[in-house]
Amino acid sequence: MSSTTTAPRRPVAVAILLIVTGAVGLFAAFNLVLDEFAKYENPKKVLTCDVSPFVNCSNVMASAQGHLFGFPNPLLGLMGFVAPIAVGVVLLAGFRGTKWFWTLFNSGLFLAWVFVTWLFTQTVWFIGYLCPWCMLVWAMTIPLFWLFTIWNLAKGNLPFGARARRVGRALLPFCWAFPLANYLFIAVVILVEFPNVLTTL
Repeated sequence: MSSTTTAPRRPVAVAILLIVTGAVGLFAAFNLVLDEFAKYENPKKVLTCDVSPFVNCSNVMASAQGHLFGFPNPLLGLMGFVAPIAVGVVLLAGFRGTKWFWTLFNSGLFLAWVFVTWLFTQTVWFIGYLCPWCMLVWAMTIPLFWLFTIWNLAKGNLPFGARARRVGRALLPFCWAFPLANYLFIAVVILVEFPNVLTTL
């Protein structure tokens, strides 16, 4: 009697998440790099995202935090957002990966989330200006980290044992709540720190 083996289902939703967030984040980072070049060419140039006393990309770019490693931060995004796009594409092609691969990739997403969280705190409490392109990068990194991490836990791809996998499976139906809570926290802080930001746009 012959037996057939059912091929594992491809994680289409996760792949689409990676591709879409990676592509939009790459688009935002690319525009930030173009704006950086425009400011190098003409330091007095008014950028299209310099729209109010509170929303001003030029002032954010000119800050020390905008060049944390000695070069413009957007170059990190320009390189980094290629990774989730590539991983999403190979997932659609049937790539399954190994535990060490998913651990390294998820570690990179965690570091990206930590970095944009730090940039958010610096932007709000120290720089004092908001950058729309930067906020778009935040908006893509947040669900990319939370949703993928919970999925990765649920699949047992991370080296945290069976208990962590059970936690991931329990959280998976509610994974949307984590980026939503992250968004709400950022929105509330911005509205508290910049109470007039909406009226000046």
